[in-house]
Amino acid sequence: MDNHYDFVVIGSGPAGEKAAALAAFHGKRVAVIERAPRPGGAMVDGVVSTKTMREAAIYLTSFRRRHVYGAGVQLEPELAVQGVRDRTAQVETMLARTVVTNLEQHGIELIHGSARLLAADTVEVTPPGGGAALMLTTGAVLLATGSRPFHPPGIPFSHRDVLDSDTARQIDRPVRTVVVIGGGAVACEFASIFCALGCQVTLVESGPQLLPWADEEIARLLTEGFRDMGMDVLLGAGRAQVSADADGVIVSVPGGPVLYPAKVVLAVGRTGNTEDLGLEELGVATDGRGHIVVDEHYATNVPGVWAAGDVVGPPALASVAMAQGRIAARDAFGLPQLDAADRLAPLGVYSIPEVAMVGLTEAAARALGDDVVVGRARLSRNARTAISGGPAGLVKLAFRRDDRLLLGAHVIGDSASELIHQAQAVMLFGGTIDYFINATFNAPTESEAFKYAAYDGLSRLEHRETLTTNA
Repeated sequence: MDNHYDFVVIGSGPAGEKAAALAAFHGKRVAVIERAPRPGGAMVDGVVSTKTMREAAIYLTSFRRRHVYGAGVQLEPELAVQGVRDRTAQVETMLARTVVTNLEQHGIELIHGSARLLAADTVEVTPPGGGAALMLTTGAVLLATGSRPFHPPGIPFSHRDVLDSDTARQIDRPVRTVVVIGGGAVACEFASIFCALGCQVTLVESGPQLLPWADEEIARLLTEGFRDMGMDVLLGAGRAQVSADADGVIVSVPGGPVLYPAKVVLAVGRTGNTEDLGLEELGVATDGRGHIVVDEHYATNVPGVWAAGDVVGPPALASVAMAQGRIAARDAFGLPQLDAADRLAPLGVYSIPEVAMVGLTEAAARALGDDVVVGRARLSRNARTAISGGPAGLVKLAFRRDDRLLLGAHVIGDSASELIHQAQAVMLFGGTIDYFINATFNAPTESEAFKYAAYDGLSRLEHRETLTTNA
């Protein structure tokens, strides 16, 4: 009975940790299996490390303050890069310890090793150094094994100067030129981080806009902001080809330039970590990118097996993964399901500047047939942004004309990922733009921009109604 658990969770990232904690809170005996040397998964080794790199780069190079005060810290490039690496390592270590503490406080057993399903109720764990396998039996299994960068065929990733979004975080010396291929969140984050560190960056996106899921206006402003930083942004570039020889890497852009950067970073999506888990033998369904197929409660097609987090595919957000893990644990043990807010999960991009959104883009709202009104507030006119020396940005609200229901909110600026939660809360409670008009905000704050965006939308609404009445 010592090796029998009510719940075995494979993977200790955001989905696995939160699912395990919820099950343990409800009195279940839980084991978490982790093959990496430290727990935390992509939250520690990916999400947080990239965001820490961003903050460290801005701080160590005075990136945001040079144009305001005409002066800043002038570290040697080697010291700046080392400072970024040191700070990132400190934060990663702290957060990994936090995960361990959380598991310990819930009485969850953390087992290091590689897991494989022999049956829906039997998990084999091979120790990190090899040796005799440990057999666990369980009433339920959660697969929360995360994902890894997708490697398109034909790209020489074995070359030292061809990096993916994992190895890009490990650069330990300054580089003069970098080409980043991709236009998603990770590509934009790395491109802006390297730019802040003084690299000459070329960002190559095959499609017509950065962040294809984002509001078109916000994506355009991000592109303009990148170019103002000195970044070369190539949109609609088609599929860039990467090759390497003894002299380094070569990036060929269809119909465009041939580039010879010191490093090339490919950030073109992710694939699920499903190899060697025994899924094929057990009959667990997966898709072409290695993502596990699940239902609305994150149950797989095999009874007794659930999956959550990056391994089930987009949106691959830590916040969403946590919610997915909790939903799966509740379903596994018949616990009451909470009213999940996944339909309105905010999206955040930790580039320089940040981008965040919740709900529908302007185009998507109009495509539904709604009569949509848009209100905007420019952060260039915001007192707090001016005081802090932050970049020009925008708060954009899309709402329905007839009842003023807030349909979507979009922010670009230094604090976008924080600001967006105000709009999310209004939308979760079915609110209208009148909330922002009636609420009192501290002044000066960037939050005030929501009020002025609402006023702008209201003025557009009233102007249109006046024209209609007078027609």
